[in-house]
Amino acid sequence: MKNFALTGAAGYIAPRHMKAIKETGNRLTAILDPHDAVGIIDSYFPDASYFKEFERFERHLDKARRHNSSEKIDYLSICSPNYLHDAHIRLAMRLGVDAICEKPLVLNPWNLDLLEELEEESGKRIYNVLQLRTHPALIEMKNKIDSQKVNKKYNVELTYITSRGKWYLYSWKGDVSKSGGLATNIGIHFFDMLIWFFGEVVSCETHYSSPTKICGFLELKNANVKWYLSIDKNDLPLEIVNNGKLTYRSIKINEEKLEFTEGFTNLHTVLYEKVLRGEGFFIKDARPSIELAYRIRNSIVNLNLERAHPFITKTREK
Repeated sequence: MKNFALTGAAGYIAPRHMKAIKETGNRLTAILDPHDAVGIIDSYFPDASYFKEFERFERHLDKARRHNSSEKIDYLSICSPNYLHDAHIRLAMRLGVDAICEKPLVLNPWNLDLLEELEEESGKRIYNVLQLRTHPALIEMKNKIDSQKVNKKYNVELTYITSRGKWYLYSWKGDVSKSGGLATNIGIHFFDMLIWFFGEVVSCETHYSSPTKICGFLELKNANVKWYLSIDKNDLPLEIVNNGKLTYRSIKINEEKLEFTEGFTNLHTVLYEKVLRGEGFFIKDARPSIELAYRIRNSIVNLNLERAHPFITKTREK
């Protein structure tokens, strides 16, 4: 049995990590979050120590390490806001434990270089939660793409609309300096998947950008991609609204729709199983999508209708 600690315990994604730790037969000993809405821990590890302050959390973990107590941790799971990931990964390295960090690993690509140095110095690993790479339907598509010999690039259209209320823009997620903006906070999942499928980035364009939606064009080694990301409920197709749903996810590859709406409930557990075998996803896996999201965040917006996503027409008409 391994001991875990977790940062960002009050956040949306933390329960998936708690569940994964429990389902893999391990123990969560300590949690950190400045917000005390952490009652979800009772469903998994009611005996875990809770800390509001980072300093007390760090002291608790360091004391357990030095005294080799039953609270000494083996892994630090990081579910905190994006801008804190780097600092919390560094904590794991100082404690001499492996880090399991949500996406994005960091906001700025150059921070990865020092993290690689810290890995080498500490002898510990930094795992990134690239859970889409464990989805059965996506693995099947990846294998299909790899097995095909094509003479021209795939044409891909990615649309992801996930409704968010007014709170989103007032939280850390709406602060680009803390979240990286939509392309990083939400798009990073899909950019990683696309690069995993179709190879490295050749070029990228940003056609529209606002706090609630962003879209553009990617040329990858083996694909041309039109992409559209939005948290605006008004972008939802009518049939989705009529069905009472708040999210629309569509990926078309040469007009063939890739369906992976289901199958998300246990992906973190699958990823934890891989990590415990030393088979997870590392800095080298995370780097390409982080570099791409940074490029998009800092690019000049310039609409190119020939390469634009179809949804951009609706956006311009509003």
